[in-house]
Amino acid sequence: MLSEDLKQKIDHILLALGFSLMIGIMILGQDFRNAVGDAVGILMDPIAKAVGPSNFHMVLLVMAAITAIYASLIQKYTIDWELMRSTQEKMVSFQKEFREAQLSQNTYMLKKLDDQRKEMMDDQLKMSKQQFKPMAYISILSLPLFMWMYHYISGHGSATMFFPFWGEQFLTDSVLGPFQYWLFWYFISSLGVSQLVRKALNIGGV
Repeated sequence: MLSEDLKQKIDHILLALGFSLMIGIMILGQDFRNAVGDAVGILMDPIAKAVGPSNFHMVLLVMAAITAIYASLIQKYTIDWELMRSTQEKMVSFQKEFREAQLSQNTYMLKKLDDQRKEMMDDQLKMSKQQFKPMAYISILSLPLFMWMYHYISGHGSATMFFPFWGEQFLTDSVLGPFQYWLFWYFISSLGVSQLVRKALNIGGV
């Protein structure tokens, strides 16, 4: 079993790595993103080559499913969902009582609710801190894969996919602005799998 100190050190290293990766992708520009894509390509390019550009949408589907599953699992075990549900329920109750106190001009109740607001803000701060941790963990796995997908599809503009109502489209063509078809397909696939996994694991919601 790992000691508590060792767990905390590993936790801090992973958080630093995750946030460094996010900052690097945003600040260091296209060269850094291409370098990350090339590095991941050492593992992923042979798989994509075996499938072929014409079936790359299947690779996107599998990658979206994998990222949705591990993202949901990370969120399940790093977020205190009981605290989140409890805080959300308290917020709904607080807002109702606060409106009633305002309408009745009950100064005593308004003072009492103002004190309660401070406690709720502390709980919300705890929730916000908890949400940073899974975001960093997920970025360690998701961002490199995402950079590889972007890097690969940019070099294979002939890859196509048939979409209902739209017909066959090049995956690198634009759906809306810079939002390309491959990105649209990836997010739709990820969203669908994520909803199923989150429901199965009872993640989120009040």
